[in-house]
Amino acid sequence: MNRLRLAVKAVTVFLISTVLVPIAVVGTVISSFLFLPLPATLPEAKAGIESKISHVYAADGTEIALFREFETSIPVRPQDIPAVLKQAVVASEDRRFYSHGGVDVQGSLRALWADLQGKGVVQGGSTITQQYVKNAYLNEKRTITRKVREAILASQLDRKSAKDDILFRYLESIYLGGGAYGVEAASETYFGHPVSQLTLSEAALLAGVIPAPTRYAPRQNAALAETRRMIVLREMLDQKRITQQQFEEAAAQQVFVITQFGPRKGATNIVPPVTVQQRYPYFIDYLRKYLERRYGHETVYRGGLRIYTTLDPKMQAAAEFTITNTLSGTKPPLEMALVAVEPATGYVKAMVGGRDFYDKAYGQTNLALGACPGPPIEGDHATPPFCIAGGGTGRQPGSSFKPFTLATAFEEGISPNKVYAGPFQYTYPKCPPIQKGCTVRNTEEAENFGAIPLRQATWHSVNTVFAQLVQDVGVQRTAEMANRLGETMIDPKKQHFPGITLGTEEVSPLDHAASYAVFANRGVRAAPVPVLRITDGTGKVLEDNTKLDDPARVKRVISETVADNVTDVLRGVITSGTAKGSDIGRPAAGKTGTSENNQDAWFAGFTPALSTAVWMGYADTPRPLLGIKGVARVYGGTIPARAWHDFMLFALKDVPPTDFNQPAPIQATALDTAHQLRGGIDPGDRRGIIGIGPGGVYQYNPPPPVAEAPTTTSPPTTAPETTTTKPGGLAPP
Repeated sequence: MNRLRLAVKAVTVFLISTVLVPIAVVGTVISSFLFLPLPATLPEAKAGIESKISHVYAADGTEIALFREFETSIPVRPQDIPAVLKQAVVASEDRRFYSHGGVDVQGSLRALWADLQGKGVVQGGSTITQQYVKNAYLNEKRTITRKVREAILASQLDRKSAKDDILFRYLESIYLGGGAYGVEAASETYFGHPVSQLTLSEAALLAGVIPAPTRYAPRQNAALAETRRMIVLREMLDQKRITQQQFEEAAAQQVFVITQFGPRKGATNIVPPVTVQQRYPYFIDYLRKYLERRYGHETVYRGGLRIYTTLDPKMQAAAEFTITNTLSGTKPPLEMALVAVEPATGYVKAMVGGRDFYDKAYGQTNLALGACPGPPIEGDHATPPFCIAGGGTGRQPGSSFKPFTLATAFEEGISPNKVYAGPFQYTYPKCPPIQKGCTVRNTEEAENFGAIPLRQATWHSVNTVFAQLVQDVGVQRTAEMANRLGETMIDPKKQHFPGITLGTEEVSPLDHAASYAVFANRGVRAAPVPVLRITDGTGKVLEDNTKLDDPARVKRVISETVADNVTDVLRGVITSGTAKGSDIGRPAAGKTGTSENNQDAWFAGFTPALSTAVWMGYADTPRPLLGIKGVARVYGGTIPARAWHDFMLFALKDVPPTDFNQPAPIQATALDTAHQLRGGIDPGDRRGIIGIGPGGVYQYNPPPPVAEAPTTTSPPTTAPETTTTKPGGLAPP
């Protein structure tokens, strides 16, 4: 019995504290703004709400682009707003808008009760008038005090202003996502036409966005936006604001985000975001993707960012001129891409991803970027390097992949002077018959190189030597090395095959330029970035790459000895190998590359100051590069090497020439001293090999004076013919 009395007493106390007291509070609050005298005047409205444009600057401080999806100020008149939009918003947000006095008592009681029960604000209930008051006069703090003040001001505004005037003020200022404040800006942003032309379906979509503009953003969350659109349409039907036929016709027009293939007939089409820019579309496209990956869509387009980029306008102009000049006289879909990276910093100084970013048939694809295994997580604040997709697939690098095998070999203690057999044909041992590529040949001529040092095998791109080398050092180790250096498209965890050394895995020009930059920077990888510094609307620094102190972005990935030896070998490609004739009058190193059947042609090369990769191929379907500008078969040592030469000559014309470091000898390891690998011939303790020439690993001859590059004031319009060395029959360079 005592327990029963205690239980009854507890329930009584609970009811008094949780029911009677809140009801008294609610009653007092409601009475205060419904019946007591109100202030004589409304407070001063806040300044007009504007979206924040993100400004983009080149390295020299000139503004080069704006990121926005909206117009900050689009005048709109009451007569411009169609009745269908008013009906959609009222049906969705405040069905009793035209009958209450600025505050919906039923809704407010329900909201306040839930708030008090939850010991905090947990439920809405605001009318259109209250929402406008909050935006125009108050703040976003979710407190009961603010709610009471909001209700009082809403009641006062309703007494002083006509309903249609309040609704207009609300619609011209409400935030609707994507950086758009007001229905005119939202209509232009999402549909590409004035608000006066809204359809019923479009009006329902805008009304559906209002409760949570980010969550229901049509571009980022089309499925949720579609769900909200249907909820609004059903509300309009239930409230008899539209007919059954109108509902059915509008319901069929599902949300569709327009792709490169254009709008969908009979859909509620959402236009792509607008990037307002003056120039440099490929670099800006890369920058946009980089920023969205790190900071998210909303921050980029409405965060009021100040983005100071790495772009060098003069170098970019030289890159654009080089591509245009090289491709002159040809037609799409033949394309070329070029990326230049500063080795010590990772700054992307220039980028061209094709002949015309705005071409309707072949544009909007950035061929300087590759493809990624899966969609990136937007706004994940990942630290570079990370894969950035450009809309293409990436391309096979051919023999320009061989330096990664070379670096792996040097890391394992194999000397650049190690002698290998260079037969015209080589078959991988124990290669499954069903596997393609078991047999490797040097060229169509299938020349036998005999015994050849690894150094010279690199100069002349001897496939059969590298087929043996990749087995000596390990296929997976080679893939890991490529990824470590910056080839983000190469997954080191995936199973790879020996053909990787001949460039059978796709890469991007951006990654290729950045990976070669590691050799120029003596083994330190400064991951490529398009940004020097970013500040937000308050001046807070979000990213600062001017300080090379981020160990995740700037770190040693190979030793100085390995990097210097790779560089030393690759110098011979330009002076004595497949790119002979591309000498730019200063110390430089590089490697040519041509994929199977001459479908992709590359040249990647560097000086201590700049690393540049050039790719050439067809944008649509890879096919042989035949009969182009007088070149019967395009190899990396032909047109791409010429383009590299022309660009580097101008890009470095004001940069004093500097030489590479003399490499220290590779220290042999157990792997190399076995010297029975694949029939290789170990050079033993010999200090040099006849024919290596000055600058070899074990001997040093001072280099001859380096000629200054011509100091022209405009990009070169012609390039000397490149002599493609074919000593007896080369692998595709």
